Amino acid sequence: MNVGIFIFNDIEVLDLGGPFEVFSVATRVKARLEPGSLPPFNVFAIGETTIPIRTRGGLIVTPNHSFADHPRIDLLIIPGGIVSAELTKETVISWITATAAQAKTIASVCTGSFLLAKTGLLNGKRATTHWEDIDDMQSMFPQVTVEKNVRWVEQENIITSAGISAGIDMSLHLVSRLDSESLALALATAKQMDYRWLPNNDDSTPKPLMP
Repeated sequence: MNVGIFIFNDIEVLDLGGPFEVFSVATRVKARLEPGSLPPFNVFAIGETTIPIRTRGGLIVTPNHSFADHPRIDLLIIPGGIVSAELTKETVISWITATAAQAKTIASVCTGSFLLAKTGLLNGKRATTHWEDIDDMQSMFPQVTVEKNVRWVEQENIITSAGISAGIDMSLHLVSRLDSESLALALATAKQMDYRWLPNNDDSTPKPLMP
């Protein structure tokens, strides 16, 4: 499964690094647990161009691919950060819309949900974002039901997470769902990362076991 993570200037580092680590570690763990098995995930970063981007904290990151040359994407992840500039870019919103239409699963971390909402993909659906941005998102996108006090919200093939570290919990949930519908790899991945996987507190979503 190709996991493409969109990156842009002023992205939150852990919004990118959390999911990237989960899917890359899950692939290493799978190889150890099941020698000879096919790698479950191929994760890469995509920018509008391949010009390095500057994260919100100042870290410089170079995209693996651009909008023009990336591989097919099965799981599209839209991180957050300061997204105000990206919301005004027609090329970005059009790319997200077109890519999401081809992807099997679409996910966002933190304020990345604003970018998904801008495409109309969240209209009539439940979603979440960083706790600090709940009211702004509900005001800007009244056709979206914005949930509070959840780690992630899953609706059909779209899943949105709360702020920053919640993207790790959401990604572990996705590993559990996308790898043979089994918690085993997700639990082993959380253990390898030495990460205490927080269960969701939304009763509509199955709660994972703690590592």
